[in-house]
Amino acid sequence: MSKIKDLIATAKKDGQTALAITDHGVMYGALEFYLEAKKQNINPIIGMEAYVAHTTRHNKLASERSPYHLTLLAKNNAGYANLLSISSKAHLEGFYYKPRIDREILEEHSEGIIVLSGCPSGELMRSLLDGDIENATETIQWYKSVFKSNYYIEIQEHGQDKFSRITPDLIKIAKKNNIELVATNDSHYTHKDQHDFHDLLLCIGTNTTIDDPKRFKLEGDTFYLKSQKEMQETFKDIPEAIKNTQKIADQINLDLTFNRTLLPQTNIEEGLSPTQHLKKLCQAGLKNRYPDLNSNHEKRLEYELKIIEDTGFIEYILIVNDIAQYAKNKKIRIGVRGSAAASIVLYCLGVTNIEPTQYNLVFERFLNPERKEMPDVDFDFPDNKRDEIIQYTAEKYGHDRVAQIITFGRMGTRASIRDAGRALGMAYDIVDKIAKLIPDTLNITINESLNIVPELNKLYKEDQVIKNLINNALGIEGTARHASTHAAGIIISAEPLKNIVPLQRPTSNKQKDISEIVPTTQFAMAEIAHIGLLKMDYLGLANLTILEKALEFIKENQGLDLDIDNLKDADPKTIKLFSDAQTFGVFQMESNGMRSYVKELKPRNIVEIAAMVALYRPGPMEQIPHYIDVKHNKSQANYLHSDLAPILDETYGVITYQDQVLQIVKVFAGYSLGQADVMRKAMGKKIPAVMASEKERFISGSLKNGYDKNLAEDIFNLIEPFAGYAFNKAHAFSYATIAYQTAFLKAHYPVEFMTAVLSVSKGSLGNNQDKITPTLTECTKLGIAILPPDINKSQSNFSIESNNEDKLCIRFGLSRIKNIGSSTAESIITDRNNNNLYTSLEDFSRRSSTKVVNKRVLESLIKSGSLDSLEKRGNIVDSIDQIINLSNSERKLRDSGQTSMFDLFGDKQSMPLPILELTKNNYSKDQFGAWEKELTGHYFTSHPYLKASAIMANYISSDIANLMTENSNVTQKIGGVLKTIDFRMTKYNKKFALLVLEDLTDSIEVVIWPEKLQIFESLLVPGNIVLLELLIQNRSRGLSKQVNSVSVYDRDSQTIVDINKKTINKNFSSPKKNSLINVNNPSKNNISSLNQLDKSNINKEALNIYMDETKDSIADKRRMNRLIDMINLNKGSTAVYLHINLLNGRNNKLFISPSLVNEALVRDIKILLGVLGEVIYEKGIIDSSLSAI
Repeated sequence: MSKIKDLIATAKKDGQTALAITDHGVMYGALEFYLEAKKQNINPIIGMEAYVAHTTRHNKLASERSPYHLTLLAKNNAGYANLLSISSKAHLEGFYYKPRIDREILEEHSEGIIVLSGCPSGELMRSLLDGDIENATETIQWYKSVFKSNYYIEIQEHGQDKFSRITPDLIKIAKKNNIELVATNDSHYTHKDQHDFHDLLLCIGTNTTIDDPKRFKLEGDTFYLKSQKEMQETFKDIPEAIKNTQKIADQINLDLTFNRTLLPQTNIEEGLSPTQHLKKLCQAGLKNRYPDLNSNHEKRLEYELKIIEDTGFIEYILIVNDIAQYAKNKKIRIGVRGSAAASIVLYCLGVTNIEPTQYNLVFERFLNPERKEMPDVDFDFPDNKRDEIIQYTAEKYGHDRVAQIITFGRMGTRASIRDAGRALGMAYDIVDKIAKLIPDTLNITINESLNIVPELNKLYKEDQVIKNLINNALGIEGTARHASTHAAGIIISAEPLKNIVPLQRPTSNKQKDISEIVPTTQFAMAEIAHIGLLKMDYLGLANLTILEKALEFIKENQGLDLDIDNLKDADPKTIKLFSDAQTFGVFQMESNGMRSYVKELKPRNIVEIAAMVALYRPGPMEQIPHYIDVKHNKSQANYLHSDLAPILDETYGVITYQDQVLQIVKVFAGYSLGQADVMRKAMGKKIPAVMASEKERFISGSLKNGYDKNLAEDIFNLIEPFAGYAFNKAHAFSYATIAYQTAFLKAHYPVEFMTAVLSVSKGSLGNNQDKITPTLTECTKLGIAILPPDINKSQSNFSIESNNEDKLCIRFGLSRIKNIGSSTAESIITDRNNNNLYTSLEDFSRRSSTKVVNKRVLESLIKSGSLDSLEKRGNIVDSIDQIINLSNSERKLRDSGQTSMFDLFGDKQSMPLPILELTKNNYSKDQFGAWEKELTGHYFTSHPYLKASAIMANYISSDIANLMTENSNVTQKIGGVLKTIDFRMTKYNKKFALLVLEDLTDSIEVVIWPEKLQIFESLLVPGNIVLLELLIQNRSRGLSKQVNSVSVYDRDSQTIVDINKKTINKNFSSPKKNSLINVNNPSKNNISSLNQLDKSNINKEALNIYMDETKDSIADKRRMNRLIDMINLNKGSTAVYLHINLLNGRNNKLFISPSLVNEALVRDIKILLGVLGEVIYEKGIIDSSLSAI
């Protein structure tokens, strides 16, 4: 857990001249350690505590799970190169629980390596601890023969028996074999007082708590960086062991070279240099791209080519072009993010499709001659094609020269608190409360939070438990938690990477064959850049996958090869879509806040869409209202000087892009654009000394250009904040272009576009209902019919087909049903394609293998309606076992080689099929809808709000889809089905809830705060149809929607019931003639009296249902009959009591037949009763106090 900077500073403060880093099995920190040590004038020793296999690295038996430990140090550059190879081979060839090497690797890479025999887990110490002198001697002799005088016997002392008792044996065997001793100290943390924090990290890493007596731990608190004095005192009886540490340090001569440009060669036309080849390609592209070519285009191309040549990045651009051309030849869509779109060279090559001079994009943001840093081309590819591009890169430039980049996840502020609390064994709610007090601010620390959150500070000072939690969280905050593969980073090298960086297997990969695996570096992004390796970003972007899929659907259904890279700007239908904020599924435009602003802005072209992409971020977001007002002439742009107008008129007087900052600096202070970019980057770091220096330089330049000093100061103060958070203009236009393309397809080809959106949403429904459900709702709003899954019509994924009116519809795919994967769906479809449609349920049963269509799959197919074309759903829901049995019988006959009854008829005869004995039940449409919603995310049979919507229309003031900004700062009433309730705690430890409500137009998330939740919580049951009164307020990040009141729609009486009208009657009097129940003859109500109850078959638990009688006796009876049907359909052994509160004040308590009580039944009863009853499930003794009725 040591922090490298602090570790080295501590050693330096103690007067130490050298320090070694030996991470277990990896070299993650080696390069950062080397650079920091050099910076602090400490001699860096790069090493690794290697894991050595007992036999061979290829052996993966159980005995190899605990390999030996061995300390390796790089003596010189040759040793460093060998250490890189050793580490890489351990991961790529020897990984088995841990990255392992063996003696073969050690012998092959022995040059320049110093070996220490290791800790008690080393082969030598283990042998001595086991009393195996023969193996210990053999170990010493082998290492001595390979490493000669570079092999030392390591001794440690941590006040523990396993160290102390073996030291005499180590001294003895070292002397006997003429091997020098060296004293070391196992250091897992820097300071002694960090022991408890390290102990906590061990608990976190092993998922245990501090109180677990069986957990892994390091005994004692001596595993820190000891001082010279402490080490000399510890080994005062063995002074030569201390002297040898200096001897080893003096032998270390490691001088690494950095900032080289290690660019590989790509295909060059024979007879041409790389520069000539690039110029030839660009000249051809220039003529192709610009039919109306002018001198400005030619001069821009010439200027860029000169800078690329002068900075030495010709090969880099050729490699970028090679990757792009491969993608284009394979018809893989590409996007380029970042500053690359500012290059006319890349435009001429066809790498980008954004013409830079049209939008005044600044090339120096891409490649700055003043900085001479490697340019950064970040590719976007369809997320399902990214792996293909990586494989191509590895095959083209060599599997040994291409790698992905590692990234390290660190203990963030909240994560530190949560992990510390878990390891301390604290109650979740206490830890959760403290974690939620941390402000939602990027990169905020615990100490900063303590200073700005009074409640957190108060708890820290007054509550010792909380203080202990926060102190422990402070101790582990910022430490590395895990390693993973960077989402985008790829490096390409001119020489084998094993000579430059250590490699390992990626944390996740789809390739099983090691020859196909593209490894990951052990050095992170910053170290990779320092070495000088070519880095590119290959990012998988789902929106590009959507574009590809949509274009395929358009070609399939319309016969059109649409070219969306050359769309006409300001297309009327597309602009109307933006103006109406119908931007669901449109790249970068989906959030409520963005939709709100887009609707106000009504963008007229890509220029204004790009500005919105750039401004909709923390910081510049506050400028959006002014930007919109100036556009619509509700306000005016104010300029400090008229020379700002040509630069800022494009964005209505608002500094929006970094490019504008550069141009302002160029105009006023006379900088070149390259110099201006250096200034912008320096200012962005917010270092006071740098800011003061840049300000002085800017003012001086402005004065030379004839501007007033006060004006110069005002201009500098104006651009200062934007230097840090203004957006890259080329990046904004790259994203705006994708946004425009997706919007164009949605406006002109909505069915194809929405089918693509649905098709691209990943995984089965269980993983992405949050995406599928709103997408299906959007389809409904667009008037696109969603056809239910059908065993004879559905494809694996979503597909397009025409209905009876020849109108395009979207058919739900079989693999998108919950519990049905792609392989199952493909098997069903393959059989259907090869052997005709399924003609009946029996036919489907016969042809479906139970290995593919198991009970769970069959149940999902039936309940989702996929088999409705073969048999009524109500007839087969409860017949799953019979269907499975029939399928099993046929499979067994075929597997045994016997002729089945079906085969007797031959191919040409119609064969009689066995009749399934079906268990028929009359399930309601509501139940069908509930199953469909659960399994597909959509209602096909009947939306539960459909019946109620006509009544609710008299009460609501808006449907959900129209709750936009025009309804802000007012009270509105909306109705719908309550879909989900997410209970949470405020920072004051009070319960509130986030509710999701859905009507026929859309769904919405609203909040109900603690004081209202206390009143209305009993009504908030998922599935209830509710009327919500909301306070709608327009906030900077979108609409705030707070619940003021809740009422419930009663399905039987078809009325809205307010919670205040509910009363519980406790007085007794004679029943009225039209009473809810027939008390004289309970059997007519399907209710048993207690005298008829056989208590021997009843569990000692009960479901108590409390139900109020109303003035609508017909609705009451209908409600009660539905309740009894629910109970009877769930036969079980739990007692069910019905308590009826009659209008006359009398209370009757009756027994209904025993039931199987589960969460779904309780939920359904709550929905049925609404505010007219309650449901209580409790364990206890059966109530014997009931009397017969």
